[in-house]
Amino acid sequence: MAKDWTETLPQAAQEYLEGRRLDEVECIIADLPGIARGKAVPASKFQRQQHFHLPDSIFFQTITGDWGEAAGEEGFIERDMILRPDMSTATAAPWTGDWTLQVIHDAFDRDGEPIPYAPRNVLKRVVAMYEKRGLKPVVAPEMEFYLIARNLDPAKEIQPMVGRSGRPAAARQAYSMTAVDEFGPVIDDIYDFAEAQGFEIDGITQEGGAGQLEINLRHGHPVKLADEVFYFKRLIREAALRHDCFATFMAKPIPGEPGSAMHIHHSLIDLETGRNAFSGPQGGETDMFYHFIGGLQKHLPAAIAVMAPYVNSYRRYVPDSAAPINLAWGRDNRTTGIRVPLSDAAARRVENRMGGMDCNPYLGIAVSLACGLLGLENEIRPEPQFRGDAYKGEPDIPEVMGAALDLFEEAEDLHRVLDPEFARVYSIIKRTEYAEFLQVISPWEREHLLLNV
Repeated sequence: MAKDWTETLPQAAQEYLEGRRLDEVECIIADLPGIARGKAVPASKFQRQQHFHLPDSIFFQTITGDWGEAAGEEGFIERDMILRPDMSTATAAPWTGDWTLQVIHDAFDRDGEPIPYAPRNVLKRVVAMYEKRGLKPVVAPEMEFYLIARNLDPAKEIQPMVGRSGRPAAARQAYSMTAVDEFGPVIDDIYDFAEAQGFEIDGITQEGGAGQLEINLRHGHPVKLADEVFYFKRLIREAALRHDCFATFMAKPIPGEPGSAMHIHHSLIDLETGRNAFSGPQGGETDMFYHFIGGLQKHLPAAIAVMAPYVNSYRRYVPDSAAPINLAWGRDNRTTGIRVPLSDAAARRVENRMGGMDCNPYLGIAVSLACGLLGLENEIRPEPQFRGDAYKGEPDIPEVMGAALDLFEEAEDLHRVLDPEFARVYSIIKRTEYAEFLQVISPWEREHLLLNV
């Protein structure tokens, strides 16, 4: 890497370092749960290195730190991967005590081929398949999360954080500016960290849960937006820790409160014309628009295992709790799993409301795009538009993790788009996690079964 490599950094990173001496670079990559793995190296060493190594076993770990038997025919030999920096992702780590940058890396094998089960590579593969069809996918994620009181004992129920007023955050205050003000110091740090990292926030609102917030991001390239969500999860956690609270992206952290979603807005740009492919010359809805929705309806049941990746994820799908229970589609209808928001023809888009905020952003966006792509390939027509309250309809998505994995493992079309090797590894890791969960005896079981059965 050239001696003046910092002069080629993204503008926000250059501004962050202006007049300062860079101390350290964090070389990171997202594992299957979306946890940042990697190494921190002195800036002088990073300047000299073209790549670094990590064992492929980082993708065989469950959320608990256990291991799934996913290493393949050669066995668990922890073969080194070659990780190369994507310097367009270089950004500040403004919460550190010294001047530090983060850089996301891509994973390759010794022959220079992308590691198929690295989440960022999975998303890049899906985007490339759209580009081969002359289309550029555009996404806009919405991130919901809770600010909660510090929880040091897993046996204790999670409590909302104490706000500026000295009172615990209250529920059912959606869109309240007073409620947002309660978390002002945390939100101020989120804005400051985001600005230092060069991220543009489209807005922050109070959601319906006690201490629940939502951040909307500007639409853009799927890989870039997944990078931002990956970074945002870290910066939000760091902002919360500065103010004696935790930020959680768990899908359903508090009983009786709404879950936290990662809604994904989708549109497609025709690479030849530069226009929204969901809108025709006269502004009407195109066949591609309907086929994309049809693909979501047909393939999302099998994709739920990726968009709702933990046993807790399925507690979010409860009627009348701001989460869909079926795959009906409607215009400007937040009870449906697939929503078409109000917009003009140029901004026409489809919102997938199924994903939980606990999903890996690369994989959640990839599998949602994969469902839409299969709809385009097979010209799938959607069911008729739903009108009314979709919560009154019948559920048509898996209700537990085991059922979701059954559907995912049978979904050969989805495997082809995502990569069969990714599907193999993902299924093994999630089956391992599910088996771990089934060995845990819950308080409900001790209370109601211990002496009564």
